[in-house]
Amino acid sequence: MALNQNPEQLARDNIDALLKATGWSVQDKNRFDPNDGSGQAVREYPTESGPADYVLFVDRMAVGIIEAKRESRGENLTVVEEQTDSYANAKLKWISNTEPLPFLYESTGVITRFTDRRDPKPRSREVFTFHRPETLKQWLEEGESLRARLHHIPLLNPEKRPARELGLRDCQETAISNLEASFKADKPRALIEMATGAGKTYTAITVMYRILKYAKGKRILFLVDTRNLGEQAEQEMLSFTTSDDNRKFTELYAVQRLKNLPRRLSRISKPG
Repeated sequence: MALNQNPEQLARDNIDALLKATGWSVQDKNRFDPNDGSGQAVREYPTESGPADYVLFVDRMAVGIIEAKRESRGENLTVVEEQTDSYANAKLKWISNTEPLPFLYESTGVITRFTDRRDPKPRSREVFTFHRPETLKQWLEEGESLRARLHHIPLLNPEKRPARELGLRDCQETAISNLEASFKADKPRALIEMATGAGKTYTAITVMYRILKYAKGKRILFLVDTRNLGEQAEQEMLSFTTSDDNRKFTELYAVQRLKNLPRRLSRISKPG
């Protein structure tokens, strides 16, 4: 790395390294090879709005934009989202793109923000690094984003039956219904407060089951702060029976307790 590089060049070097580490072939626009790797990140790709810092390609199709900024701009990355959006809506040279590109990034090489424009209310969020080409391809094949699919979760109790007929306590029904209403309002974070002994873990497993079934969730991380709580949560998942077809939760979804970490984690996913 040259010692006289300016901050913009240093940021590009860091971004290139992150892209390569996540499976992208980083290329110059004059040497674009769509057959090199599973995804290509093409520098300074020409658009009708000017050259985009990077255009991402998967299966010869443009899918995303990266707007690169020097590290000192990290605290104000959201300010340049309009610029990224402009490139995503622009016509690209050499290819025919009729729809805006769905996956948008702003990055300094240290801080990276991501927006999925398929969300009902798209907004950026900070991510650890760039997503792999295979991940973006899978998301495109799924059609809707997870946040969009959360809107498909049906009402828990549309007939207003007593909670006990659903196998729930009143407080559990209220917590689940309010959480799912929060999802549908496109709020990414929620806090459920329940009394000791109110069945918090059972409530959480019910929510997870409904996300996996109706929103086609892929993986859920269940995080606890002690080993005993991890073991208890795992046992509750093993004994949990679904209310709609009376099968065990673990007959439908794989549950894995990660035992080699300082904090005990349970990860739930579809088999395979």
